[in-house]
Amino acid sequence: MEISETHEWLEADGLGGFASSTTSGIRTRRYHALLLTATNPPAGRTVLVNGFDAWLEHGGTKFWLSAQRYAPDVAGKNEWLRSFQFQPWPQWSYQLALDLWLDHEIFVPRGQSMVVISWRLSGRVEEDYKLTVKPFLSGRDYHSSHHQNDAFRFEPIVEANSLKWKPYDGIPTIVCRSRASYHHDPQWYRNFLYTQERERGLDFLEDLAAPGELVWQLDSQTREAILTFDTEGFTEPDKNSLEDQVAELRLSERERRSKKNDLIQRSGETYFVRRGTGKSIIAGYPWFGDWGRDTFISIRGLGIASGELEVARDILLEWANHVSEGMLPNRFPDQGAVPEYNSVDASLWFIIAAGDVLDAASTRPGLVDETAEQKLKAAIDAILSGYQKGTRFRIHQDEDGLLAAGVPGLQLTWMDAKVDGQVITPRVGKPVEVQALWINALAIGKKFSVQWEKVFEKGRQTFENRFWNEAGQQLFDVLDVDHQPGVNDPATRPNQIFAVGGLPLVLLSGRRARQVVDRVEAKLWTPSGLRSLAQDEPGFVPHYLGGPKERDSAYHQGTVWPWLAGAFIEAWVRVRGNTAEAKQEARERYFESIRSLMTAAGLNHVPEITDAIEPYTPRGCPFQAWSLGELLRLDRMVLTP
Repeated sequence: MEISETHEWLEADGLGGFASSTTSGIRTRRYHALLLTATNPPAGRTVLVNGFDAWLEHGGTKFWLSAQRYAPDVAGKNEWLRSFQFQPWPQWSYQLALDLWLDHEIFVPRGQSMVVISWRLSGRVEEDYKLTVKPFLSGRDYHSSHHQNDAFRFEPIVEANSLKWKPYDGIPTIVCRSRASYHHDPQWYRNFLYTQERERGLDFLEDLAAPGELVWQLDSQTREAILTFDTEGFTEPDKNSLEDQVAELRLSERERRSKKNDLIQRSGETYFVRRGTGKSIIAGYPWFGDWGRDTFISIRGLGIASGELEVARDILLEWANHVSEGMLPNRFPDQGAVPEYNSVDASLWFIIAAGDVLDAASTRPGLVDETAEQKLKAAIDAILSGYQKGTRFRIHQDEDGLLAAGVPGLQLTWMDAKVDGQVITPRVGKPVEVQALWINALAIGKKFSVQWEKVFEKGRQTFENRFWNEAGQQLFDVLDVDHQPGVNDPATRPNQIFAVGGLPLVLLSGRRARQVVDRVEAKLWTPSGLRSLAQDEPGFVPHYLGGPKERDSAYHQGTVWPWLAGAFIEAWVRVRGNTAEAKQEARERYFESIRSLMTAAGLNHVPEITDAIEPYTPRGCPFQAWSLGELLRLDRMVLTP
């Protein structure tokens, strides 16, 4: 695997915390850290241990085992680093001599706020070596940066084989275990430079505290140095020796990870996290929390298609507790507990996912008991009823059976960027994918209640009659723009593909379905997924670059979204009769190019977005749940013979 500053690895703990960095070892984001803890799982994420300097000494030679980048733009280099691999967890190999190597590994045990780090000599060890590790600490919110101050507490509490730091009040205690000798030497290391944050127009310099040095003597008898950091109160107590504890953790993690031979599925569980006594899905690492829309889209691949049906059921049951006025939250904030109800489609995606789980239960006895079934059906009915009667933000069923939604200044669909109070793609009225979701949700609802049959039929007929744009040979993106009857938006966007693919029910028949797929392919398809706006449309932006204002302005104005490949590829196969030949061709023509993104940025994951033109550089979140989820859904369900 390539050693670079653009390839990133991720070790998630299942609580919302994680360890992450680049394969080069140089941190390029403020989110790159060794011990990043979710203090209120999966929220309240706090960076405790950012990284370290490490070096080996022998015979007057210092072998650097780490690298940093400092302002103005000076980076170290690991000249002895020879290889990196990320399975079953990140591992680096350094060549110290012709037949002497140092192997370094980092892994995070599932369900614990802990990171295990080790260095091991291999080959011919004839003399003594001194290994020194200098940890860098902070104790900050993971969205912020840390700077030198007088309040930081450097002094550790020293116990047998452990050190404990509590840099500030109000954050958890950092526990460090090792067999090393500790030399207290408090210092500030200033001006670490994070290139990804600089590129994103954000604060890109940081100061970190280095309380002292951990030192091991390695030789032919003692070849390995082990170091663990954990968060007090967030880790299972262990009375074993450090060596026994780490040996057990290595064994259990290898066994757990080896149960999923498929690398896509193995990465899928990265996004499952605990929320309260239930479960949820992190929308993306490193900066997203658990978002409603993202959860319900990605769960169809991460949970249902991958066979994690019990997890999918539990997640949906947890979210079913939060129905309010027919709506589900689109986001739980990182700080605080008040959920945000600001999406028209999240609740409808919930119904689609719940319908998938209920369908799976028909062939999986015991998956959904009577109580769970009634809870899911009650949530479905509450959403449909709330939308029919009318709820927040003028979301309501119109007289034509379609769903109208939106008020000025608020973004309700997945195209939700906003800059300086201005919504970039407001889409107020009747967005096309919202209608596809609404009619599909009604189709699921009428399986349990006849009250939705007439609404379903009316909405379906209206959709076919009104959405077709004969001039463009495609569907309108929005009908009745700004709630003005007959004012329609003809922009070529990917949202129309959901009338043919990505949902259980196809809303277009024959020639029109094929024309939509052909139009989307011709105007929007790239090897990374679908553009969010055609290149010949006003407002098209080719690159997702610059500060927050520039990036948000480009977010849905051309930027490519890999998750949309799921709906497109399914639509492409459907209009060709769902034949085995069509599925095989789709794998070769489309699926494999999306799968290749798993080595482009976040290793064994799929990025959130890419630029809209070649070379389609990955941007945004390098580890995105719905991108990987749709890849899994395609692989396990849509494209299976």
